Amino acid sequence: MKFILLFLGWCILFVLCWPLALLALIAFPFVWLISIPFRLVGITFEAVFALLKAILFLPARLLGSRKIAVAAPKQP
Repeated sequence: MKFILLFLGWCILFVLCWPLALLALIAFPFVWLISIPFRLVGITFEAVFALLKAILFLPARLLGSRKIAVAAPKQP
């Protein structure tokens, strides 16, 4: 679905301003290549923050801070 919307948007741009549409078509692979290092940095930061969260919440998890539902006694 995302590809179809992108393609329709490009077709509309091609009808309205074909030089800009062709420039976008040619520039897209270069922009994608330039964005790869930023994606890797984002993945790394996400992993670091997940590790810090796990370390910070470990004492609370070990002490059992999660509320456990207590079942009510059964009525005969």
